[in-house]
Amino acid sequence: MPTLVLFDFDGTLADTAPDLAAAANQARARKGLAPLPYELLRPMASQGARGLLKAGLDMNPDDPGYEECRLQFLADYEQGMTASTTLFPGIADLLATLKRRDYRWGIVTNKAEYLALPLVRHLGLQGECAITVGGDTTGQRKPHPAPLLYAAEKTGFDPAQCLYIGDDERDIQAGKAAGMKTVAAAYGYCGQTDAGQWNADALAHTPREVWAAIERLSA
Repeated sequence: MPTLVLFDFDGTLADTAPDLAAAANQARARKGLAPLPYELLRPMASQGARGLLKAGLDMNPDDPGYEECRLQFLADYEQGMTASTTLFPGIADLLATLKRRDYRWGIVTNKAEYLALPLVRHLGLQGECAITVGGDTTGQRKPHPAPLLYAAEKTGFDPAQCLYIGDDERDIQAGKAAGMKTVAAAYGYCGQTDAGQWNADALAHTPREVWAAIERLSA
């Protein structure tokens, strides 16, 4: 059966945490605070500005000044988002295997398009990537299934022909709500979270295990 493999971006395809953590520490520096260790900020990378501002400044969306800090964080991140971001080890081989086996693949991320699309180009993925859906593409963000259903529709696949792979519980919730098979990427930014409790159809601790899960679930 033809299969479309959809990936989350941060923490699944790309290791974006170094540049996100750097932006969080810039936010701290603007308030005269010392930088936090990278190890404390890394687990928040999949949660975007909200998670990193919570970790870096203990700020919540309803706090005074939050929106100003969020916009400045995003501006700082946009300036430096290609400094250290790379594909996770093994991802290039995984994508090459998908191409060799005639699978199509795409990206569905909560990152806004103006950030996601330049990063996809920076990493050299645009040529093979069938679609990139950002957090603002459909007006809904994961865990809502709309972005995943949009990706399937635009590429001509029934959701039942799709797999979604992500490193956050919201990814698995979105995939299941869309009627897709799901793979939890436990090598990402799960931190102390037990990804095995997310009820994904498969659990992968490495990109090599992702391929094994794809083969099994698409058989």
